[in-house]
Order: sequence, then structure tokens, then C-alpha cells
Amino acid sequence: MTRAELQLLASDRLADAQALILAQRWSGAYYLAGYAVECGLKSCVLAHVVAHAEVIFQQRRFSEKCWTHNVVELASLADLDTVLKNDCAVNPLLEQNWNIVKDWREDSRYQQLTQVLAQELVDAVADNVNGVLQWIRNHW
Repeated sequence: MTRAELQLLASDRLADAQALILAQRWSGAYYLAGYAVECGLKSCVLAHVVAHAEVIFQQRRFSEKCWTHNVVELASLADLDTVLKNDCAVNPLLEQNWNIVKDWREDSRYQQLTQVLAQELVDAVADNVNGVLQWIRNHW
């Protein structure tokens, strides 16, 4: 999968999540909003590998680690954890949104979730100024 394909998937999954919010399908909206972040961060991982191909040889099993769904781990694999920490330190709204997003788990697809949780996650991802996907777009 290419960076462009992952970027398109991230945008599409967020649009799907927003449509599901309107349809009051909370669990699906929650899952897809988190999946949008996962796809966006995987695009960032690929950007990092392109810029620093040596990482593949410096970290044994680097590519194997990329098969995670954990957004915190993906931010680290993209070498964005320090950048994210610094950006959150100067932007409390981004930090608030990241603190919501970082708790998303792939297995949420097996859970029945509430409107509050779904709306909170979709808003944290989708905010055009301080949202997590907007921040990711600056790095992919």
C-alpha cells in the first residue's frame, strides 16, 4: 500500500465516521475514526522510511513492528513522538484531542459504544485546526 493510498483511506474513513455519526451508528463511527488515524500514521511511517531508509537496518524487525494498530506505537515508528509531545505542549487543544485518540483500540469494532464516546473521538480526529488528522497531514 502506498502513502497516497493510505492518505486517501484516512480521509475516506473519517468521512465514513462522520456519516455514521449523522446516522446515529456510534460504534461504527468510533471504530472508523480511529482507523482513519491509523491509516494516516502508517502514511507517516512510510514518509519516515523514505527519508531515513537506514531505519530498516538500524532497528531489527522494524517492518514487523509496523503491523500494529496502536496509534501511539505508530507515531513512534514514524519518529513523531517527540514532535507530537512538543506540539501538544504548545497547543492544549491538540493535546486534548490526542489524549482522546491515543486510547482508541482496533478491537473497539467488537464493542457497543455510546454516542458520547463516538462523537468525542470523531471530533478529536476531525477538527480542522487542532484535530489529530489535521496534525498528521502536516507530517505525511
